[in-house]
Amino acid sequence: MKRNKSVFLSVPYILWMVVFTLIPLGVVGYYALTDPDTGIFTWSNIQNLAQYMPALGRSVLYALISAGICLVLGYPVAYYIAHRGPLAQKLLYMLVMLPMCMSFLLRTLAWVGLLQDTGIINNILDAIGIGRLPLIRTPAAVILGMVYNYLPYMILPLYATLVKLDGRLIEAAEDLGCTPGQTFSKVILPLSVPGILSGITMVFVPAVSTFYISQKLGGGKETVLVGDLIERLFKQADNPNMGAALSLVLMALVFVCTGIMNRFGGDEEGGVVV
Repeated sequence: MKRNKSVFLSVPYILWMVVFTLIPLGVVGYYALTDPDTGIFTWSNIQNLAQYMPALGRSVLYALISAGICLVLGYPVAYYIAHRGPLAQKLLYMLVMLPMCMSFLLRTLAWVGLLQDTGIINNILDAIGIGRLPLIRTPAAVILGMVYNYLPYMILPLYATLVKLDGRLIEAAEDLGCTPGQTFSKVILPLSVPGILSGITMVFVPAVSTFYISQKLGGGKETVLVGDLIERLFKQADNPNMGAALSLVLMALVFVCTGIMNRFGGDEEGGVVV
């Protein structure tokens, strides 16, 4: 009886996954593996993707750099929050979440206003005699936009892992003569590896497929990402088959990266004390 009830309760979720996940994936796969004129099965769309590989490699590189910067910035923040009192934790957690309550588009446009040639930062630099700098339409601006938008995705899983660490392990390390640096490197850091891998995954996946950030903060061939090419193939080039093929490759890349992270991350209790 309980089993029948659980199956019944899972029906809405199963329908949701079929309608909004499996069917769209099937449509993408169909367009990616069929000829646009005849509709017959073909590998030509996949084979013709070599021209887009530089943009795909650039997307992966920018996403990895962004994830690395988010880790460097987010780990100390998550560690600090996890070691505050309950009330302070709630307040700081809310402050981390607060930017996510604002539209993604508005957050990106805010950086356009700050970085553009006549923007706030360049106006300040010009006023103090440094002169205006090319801050926008550069790879650094695109990476900055990714880091700003996706940094909370790194902090939150790190915080969730660090706040659950058993304080007795840290006390034991200190009693055994470990310095603060040794305690961190041999106890805290290994135990927080699942949170690190979760944070890297949560930053990498949206960063590698983004297109709006690169359009607003980038410019030129050196900042064209795979998300930009997919949008152009669907909207401007009117070539949904190639766009679907590129989307399929991107999805496969995301699945592989996620699988690797899950393989080495394990569960949240999978950290090992060195």
